[in-house]
Amino acid sequence: MMKTAILVDGGFYRRRAQIRLGDKTAAERAKELTDYCYRHLKEKYDDSKHDLYRIFYYDCPPMNKKVFHPLTKKTIDFSKSELNVWMNEFLTELKKKRKFALRLGKLADAQAHYALRYDVLKKLCNGNKSIDDLEETDFQINVDQKGVDMKIGLDIASMAYKKQVDQIVLISGDSDFVSAAKLARREGIDFVLDPLGAPIKEDLFEHIDGLRTCDSAYK
Repeated sequence: MMKTAILVDGGFYRRRAQIRLGDKTAAERAKELTDYCYRHLKEKYDDSKHDLYRIFYYDCPPMNKKVFHPLTKKTIDFSKSELNVWMNEFLTELKKKRKFALRLGKLADAQAHYALRYDVLKKLCNGNKSIDDLEETDFQINVDQKGVDMKIGLDIASMAYKKQVDQIVLISGDSDFVSAAKLARREGIDFVLDPLGAPIKEDLFEHIDGLRTCDSAYK
């Protein structure tokens, strides 16, 4: 019996799931994530049986800050936003799930600001859009996460050194995990990456033991 830990980069998962599977209620998205993680326990290539150690979910609580919008000249109160309500409900639903462990970082909301979306900026520079044509939805809120990547790396290292698991499945599209993955592999851990169908850099293949996405909707 192979003991498996599943680590989920929450921000990455939520974005990919929304794009590929559409909007869902907090309860529906929490169940969707749980069901998806359990699919990783069914080995695709051999008859190995997997026992779930724990599902670690990494994310940040929603922002409660008020941020000025440069186009509408209004201050947006994120504590009253639909996203804030949804995110709090989503995290609550995950806390109720069996063998789920939440690892929450913080948002650097002191630096939160609105900025033009990249595709809109390109249109402005190319002359395909003018400043007078700008709309509220052409802007997106920019706020960085703090502590999430560090928590992922520390948990990988801890499980590897303590021999708590035989396999780690990381659901992420980030390359910042490479050092932790190399450490885990040196300790004999089978390290599998699930980028949910997103492309990864070619040189990442040498630092993982396998690449697997469990739902064709992501491909």
